[in-house]
Amino acid sequence: MLHPGKAAAGREWCVFSRRRSIFIILVFAAVLFFYNTNLNKVVPDWYPHLWNQFKGQLLRTATNSTRSPGSTAELNTTTTTTTTTTAAASTSAGTTPYTNSSSSPFTLNTTTPQEANTTAANWTAPVTAVTPHATPELTASPVAIPYVSPGPYVVEYPYKYTFIINEPQTCEQEKPFVVLMVPVAPHNKQHRDIIRSTWGGESPVRDRVVKLFFLLGLPAGGPDGLLAEQLQQESREHHDLIQSNFLDCYKNLTIKTMVMLEWLDSHCSSTSYAMKVDSDMFLNVPNLIGLLLRAPKTNYMTGLVAAGAQVLRDKNSKWYLPWELFPEPSYPPYALGLGYILSLDLPKKLIEASKHVKPLYIEDVYLGLCMRYLGIRPTNPPDWGLFNVLPLQYSRCAFSRIIATTTPPNMDRLSIWRDFKRPGSYC
Repeated sequence: MLHPGKAAAGREWCVFSRRRSIFIILVFAAVLFFYNTNLNKVVPDWYPHLWNQFKGQLLRTATNSTRSPGSTAELNTTTTTTTTTTAAASTSAGTTPYTNSSSSPFTLNTTTPQEANTTAANWTAPVTAVTPHATPELTASPVAIPYVSPGPYVVEYPYKYTFIINEPQTCEQEKPFVVLMVPVAPHNKQHRDIIRSTWGGESPVRDRVVKLFFLLGLPAGGPDGLLAEQLQQESREHHDLIQSNFLDCYKNLTIKTMVMLEWLDSHCSSTSYAMKVDSDMFLNVPNLIGLLLRAPKTNYMTGLVAAGAQVLRDKNSKWYLPWELFPEPSYPPYALGLGYILSLDLPKKLIEASKHVKPLYIEDVYLGLCMRYLGIRPTNPPDWGLFNVLPLQYSRCAFSRIIATTTPPNMDRLSIWRDFKRPGSYC
């Protein structure tokens, strides 16, 4: 028979053992719970500001590995010592070379690479094509490189834009004397049809072949399948559309202009001249041909040339530029963008100069800066009345004496054209 004292001690030991077992089981369960729980779902991010900085560094690193300095937010800083040499440009009648001397009214900036900001005259970008990241193994969907805006006053150029609609053989086959390049919005077929039915449809003129092309980008509202098909049909019908894959908006006019120059250099280099003309202009093509028959063959750009134009510092201005971006009080001479003419040796030179000039969003000013880099001054027209920035009151006599003028929005250009081309004396 079990001793009563030993029996009581045994019962106490069993109770203690059960309690200890339950405790051990609870501890073990807690360990398993924490081990199998995803803490990312229950614990907030630690030091979120540090994480955001780290992510920002990753984005900048990825972007800088695929884009030139011209397309990054760090456009205004120089990190390495760079030496640029002004291209020696041959001059011809009507052109005046720039020099970086005290005797010239137009001087290049002398900002050193150690200073915080580079100026539009000495900014340098590497000549590297922009290519997407290579994907060694297709184990996951590729991640798009985040877009980094170059800022509100510069554009993403140089950059390898491509052509969606093209006419690569026309100049080689038809050998025009002058090519008319008209930048126009993708949806603005009305302007294109008016131009085709008026001055854009004249050829030959004075026994010279004239070719018309419209330059378009991508619609600003995003992809539009119906519009894309309409443009393809319009291209098949008229063979005069050139479309590239940049966003077609006002800020990107510099891109549009440089893409135009790239196209001219690639597909019309044997042509003598080109004229960029806005879609709301009236153009007197016979007078244009008459001017070009007497014009220099090389280093020639003319139009309504602005000299000593002040840089606008009012933030409410459409053409505002901050001092930090362009620390000069005035621009070098440039031909106003409403309509200018250039000899077709210039596109290649201007494209090369663009690698060294900050890509300002004001397209005609930007070309003037590229011309200054090349040491070539735009040529004043023989008569200041040939190009009109303000709409000229229509009369057959007045329009017979000009090359180009802007037109008011309410002008019936088809009726004006029919009246202008009717037989009889102009004046």
